[in-house]
Amino acid sequence: MSTPTGPTSPVAYAFPHIQWDALGSLRLTAQETALLRMAETNPIDYTLADSRDASMYARVLLKLLAEASSAGAGSGEVSRFTDKCTDEQAMQALDMDPLGVVTHYSLTKLNQIVTTLSASVKDVSVSSVFYVGKDGLLVEQWKALLRILNKGGKGDAFAQKVASLSLAKIIIASCPSKRSASGTRPVSYASALEPMEALNSWIVNHLKGSSGGAVGLCSPALMVMMDAKESRMMFCEAGGIKYIARQLRTENGKNSDKKNKVGQGSVQQLYELAFCLWILTYELNQSHVIRADFAKDGQPVLALVELVSLAPREKVVRVALSSLRNLATCTSDEDPEPALTTKYDGKHFLSEMIAYGLMKSVSLLRERQFTDPDMAEDVGSLHKLLTDNFHEMTRWEVYKNEVESGHLKWGSTHTEAFFKENARMIEGSDGDFRLLKVLIALLSGHDEDVTTIACYDIGEFVRHYPNGRAIAKRLGAKELVMPLIEHENPELQRHALQCVSKIMVNNWEYVK
Repeated sequence: MSTPTGPTSPVAYAFPHIQWDALGSLRLTAQETALLRMAETNPIDYTLADSRDASMYARVLLKLLAEASSAGAGSGEVSRFTDKCTDEQAMQALDMDPLGVVTHYSLTKLNQIVTTLSASVKDVSVSSVFYVGKDGLLVEQWKALLRILNKGGKGDAFAQKVASLSLAKIIIASCPSKRSASGTRPVSYASALEPMEALNSWIVNHLKGSSGGAVGLCSPALMVMMDAKESRMMFCEAGGIKYIARQLRTENGKNSDKKNKVGQGSVQQLYELAFCLWILTYELNQSHVIRADFAKDGQPVLALVELVSLAPREKVVRVALSSLRNLATCTSDEDPEPALTTKYDGKHFLSEMIAYGLMKSVSLLRERQFTDPDMAEDVGSLHKLLTDNFHEMTRWEVYKNEVESGHLKWGSTHTEAFFKENARMIEGSDGDFRLLKVLIALLSGHDEDVTTIACYDIGEFVRHYPNGRAIAKRLGAKELVMPLIEHENPELQRHALQCVSKIMVNNWEYVK
């Protein structure tokens, strides 16, 4: 059997040169040292030979992690390597930071074991190795993995990435939704809840951060956590969907020149995050909470639409299109929203997609030839759904959705003719001028195109709504537009000046 591939330690060259007898701080017994030496030639075959022997070997590896961590491993010479080092550097690291090398060794072997057992169809499995006793309780030694994660930014990046990945594979085996794959042996889900919650919290905290490197540490473990319904729901309850959406928009160059090509590393990260969102879209029909999370602030849908429009790589576009199709076809029949709350279903998400300009991107994609038939089917299905929904919408509904999305684009709804016909609609059914307030809020945004269009729309509202000047002033439009007159963007500057003029001058059309 071939050794499963996984993250490669930058100091892997030094592994065969570890001198176990010289490392007294690890407090290994003679039997444990012998076990490590026996397993070095082919640990996978050794592990699969017998469940009891496999358990002993896994516990020795976890003991190595615990003892090395207690002795200070994780912040020495080895932790400074982010890329593969030379053979000479690896041997120097072994001399200077032997416990750091031991940590990498233990995690590499542990991940190989867990990966192999996760795919195993034999009697030896993750559950039989890591869940013990008549009740199938998770071994206490799992805390050695959590200790590595808790070192945070000061810790070893490789160690944290592999520790989180291994821990995810271990705890997923306890989930009732995965139980059929674990055999008839008892496995205690309750005993894995603490590490699952801890790992989930660690992942969410990394997604909250703005660093692409931090996200790269947690995304492999997150993909594993998506494999069980229980961990998916736990992730969503912690606000995971909005954090993925935020990271997707950051990684996809939200505030950068969108003509720039993204690097391969960034593409892989985009794919992993988009893949997780795609998995979560399969919970839409069964959970009104998850539908609400996908509808929150419009960010998840916008993130997916941007992936399609920017098309960083075909594999990224594929999962984004499939996710959007699931959103467009979801229903609330199986799990309706509680009374007096907003209903979110495919029609709602289609309106968001139209507001974000997905129709244009999908139309362009229809002209391309795809090797993947599923991708072509998703494009065709989305095009029909979007077109049918668009034809059912009035021009006012299109404009309302666009403003509420905050994603303004020049078009027929940003014209004098449109505002002559629809200015009164902006007051809203409750007379609270909510759409006008949204337009005013957009004046403070970072997207110069959106701010320019907001200036135009506010000016046209002022012209065509009775007493519009006084209403716009009362809601603070003038104070926000005035500084924009000196903006470095000439187009924004021009529209800001015109907007102020419309607010200040009665018969603006005579002086324009």
